[in-house]
Amino acid sequence: MTCDFVKDTSEKIARMEIRGAGRIARAAAEALMRCAETSKSKTAEDFLKELEASGNILVGARPSAVSLPNAVRFVLHRIKTSDLDLPQLRELAIETAADFIDASKKAVEKIGKIGARRISSGDTIMTHCHSTAALSIIKTAFNQGKDIQVIATESRPRYQGHITVKELAKNGVPVRMIVDSAARIFMKEVDKVIVGADSIAANGAVVNKIGTSQIALSAHEARVLFLVAAETYKFHPATVVGELVEIEERPAEEVANPQEFGGVVIRNPAFDVTPPEYVDLIITEKGVIPPQAAILVIKEEFGWAIPH
Repeated sequence: MTCDFVKDTSEKIARMEIRGAGRIARAAAEALMRCAETSKSKTAEDFLKELEASGNILVGARPSAVSLPNAVRFVLHRIKTSDLDLPQLRELAIETAADFIDASKKAVEKIGKIGARRISSGDTIMTHCHSTAALSIIKTAFNQGKDIQVIATESRPRYQGHITVKELAKNGVPVRMIVDSAARIFMKEVDKVIVGADSIAANGAVVNKIGTSQIALSAHEARVLFLVAAETYKFHPATVVGELVEIEERPAEEVANPQEFGGVVIRNPAFDVTPPEYVDLIITEKGVIPPQAAILVIKEEFGWAIPH
């Protein structure tokens, strides 16, 4: 038996009413916390089964955003490895979920401070989609008094770039918006590219909003630094043993109505994979690493979660 709040959160994540890897992770942790608070289970065993079932529902909502299963794993691992009675187990689940949410928010602030050191006054920065971590770097650098400008893509078909532009403009950051396909044209004006990530594989490959890999290729060609801002819970433990990150394909209707085109097949992958050779640095709350060091982060943070 799973609580209604979990089902509601799962549906909102699937419909992208809740979006962005960080927000998705925090929403999942909050859903498990609410489930623990309202659980009617009579035994510790039933309570564990209820939270596991809830976790499975949440994880199924967005397959590409590893922050989602990592948030669920964080909560479940702590309670499954404890030997407590039901009241204590409930308290531990609530406390663990709250710890994850708090750490997630603090991670974004730390990334902003660490990443801002990489930004120089006079820089023009390109960004893609809407990343809280990437924007934390940009806004922190701007608030430090650095004279910067931003070029943001629309990020079709869901137009997450509109959110980015509005947020930056609201904070006084000079920003221009371009269509996705214009990224290469404007790359000659850019000093650094900063994007977020939905998942980072053990080899340093970055899974992010569709179009990211093309921007990375353009940056590589133009010798522009390509930086990725990502909390450590976005690193994917299963990729250590060769599991591939599933690329979510979303409904064709987000792009166009297939019936208007005589039933022509419309493909709508939500993410793509940027090879590690196109990534210069990954900025995490623990520090700055080259993509080749991703496996070290995974082993340190998720050694207990790596499949055997």
